[in-house]
Parts: sequence; C-alpha cells; structure tokens
Amino acid sequence: MSKSREGGAAGGGPAAVLLRYLREQNRPYSAQDAFGNLQREHGLGKAAVVKALEQLAQQGLIREKAYGKQKIYFANQEQLPAASEAELRSLDGEITARAAAVQALQQSCRQLEAELRDLNSSVTTTEMAKELEELRSECAGYSEKLERMKSASSHVTPEEKEKVCSEQKLYCREWRRRKRMVTASPSRRATELLDAILEGYPKSKKQFFEEVGIETDEDHHVTLPAAV
Repeated sequence: MSKSREGGAAGGGPAAVLLRYLREQNRPYSAQDAFGNLQREHGLGKAAVVKALEQLAQQGLIREKAYGKQKIYFANQEQLPAASEAELRSLDGEITARAAAVQALQQSCRQLEAELRDLNSSVTTTEMAKELEELRSECAGYSEKLERMKSASSHVTPEEKEKVCSEQKLYCREWRRRKRMVTASPSRRATELLDAILEGYPKSKKQFFEEVGIETDEDHHVTLPAAV
C-alpha cells in the first residue's frame, strides 16, 4: 500500500475515521452497523459512511464482501502487522478463558431464569394471606355448623334409620309386584284388558287414563329403585 493512498484516507474525514475504526476493531461491519457505532461520537451521516466505505474498498485499504443485497466491510488483513507465535498463543489462551466464562454465565442465566419462573408461578404473600383468611372463615363456618348439629335434639337413632330402610325395601318390593301384575307374562290380564278397551275408544290412551283415574310412574316422573 502506498503512503499517498493511506495518507489520503487519513486526512481526518469520514474515510479516516472508518479506516481507523475497522483496523482497531478488526471485525466485519455493515454500513448500518458502522454508522450506528460512530454516528454519536463523530457525527457522521449515513450517506457519508456509505460513500467513505466504498471509497476505502476501491482504494484497497479495506475489504468488501457482498451477502445478497447487504455488504460487509473489514480491515485489509494484509496491511495489519502479523502476530508472533507468542501473541497467537496468548490469544488462544484468552479465547479459551472467555469461552469458559461465557459458558459459566450461560449456566448462571439458565439457573436465574428457572428461579424467575418459579417465583412468577408462586403465590405472593398478599395472595397467600387472603387465601388463609378465606380458609379460616370457611373453617369457622363449618365448626359452627357442626356445633349446631351436635346440639340438635332431632337426631335420628340407628333404630329409626333401620326402620325407615326396612319400610323402603318393603314398599319397593310391593311396587315391583304390582308392576309385574300389569306387564309380566303369561297372563298380562290388565294390559290385555286395557288394549281391548282402547281399540274402540275414540280418544288417546293418555286421555283414557285421565278419565278412569289410572296413574303411571311416568306421570309422576318416578323410577323404581334398583333392587338391593
């Protein structure tokens, strides 16, 4: 590279600023990235940055690569001093150390994110206090109800309960027996008699039952309990 070309770029304008920045950072940047990084400190405009980068690339002071519609720019590696073996080993050690640090930070971030999820999903102190108060109130209501039940004088004795259950079984057996008298084979006398009457009856079966006073289980929406 000739001194005249480098001197022209280093005159203090946008090209000199960008050339110095790319060499110091020694990494690729798009025009938008370079503009964003330098605009506040140096007051460079977007158009001036683009023009200066293209100028430096044409002069061979930096390199240009196109990726689709976007271009990236980076320092010309041939113009940078070569690192010694000691410097390369030092850089390799630094890379290893920083990679380990990054891995440790990532692990720490994962742990903190897990703790944050647990905290976000847990009940707050205020919510817990409110829920505890509601449970205490509900418990007090149950205790009061229990005391009223214990002090009531109309308790059902085991004997009375057994009597009611026996009567219920008796009535259910009688209910089943009477239904079988109407519907069970072989005689089915009541059903046959009703069918014979309905053959010559001008109205519906329901109207006939209403006139003669026959009531069915369906009229009262009842179902015979299952046999125990």
